[in-house]
Amino acid sequence: MQEEDILKILTACRDALEDKKAIDLKILDVRGKSPITNYFILATANSEPHMKALAASLDAVLKENGVEAVGRDYAAGSGWIVVDAFDFMAHIFLEEQRGQYKLEALWKDAVELKL
Repeated sequence: MQEEDILKILTACRDALEDKKAIDLKILDVRGKSPITNYFILATANSEPHMKALAASLDAVLKENGVEAVGRDYAAGSGWIVVDAFDFMAHIFLEEQRGQYKLEALWKDAVELKL
């Protein structure tokens, strides 16, 4: 996929998450830093149902843009959903889990995209 297309889809994902009231939404550029993807979308939900609604919103954006998610990881009660779209991964957390895993600190050398 072309970089221009990826940025367009990231923007659509950001917009969809904002529409669903995601909290502390960030997109990190991890190209050359992560061996598994180029971008991370990080968002916080205020409840399990909210977290699932955010993930469903992402799924809809991916489908609209012809992107097939290569994976999705969620365990009931985990407080964390990961949607892997190959070129980017979306991490949707409950506040406690986001604070616990601190992906921003883990990838502190990543640049935050301002789309």
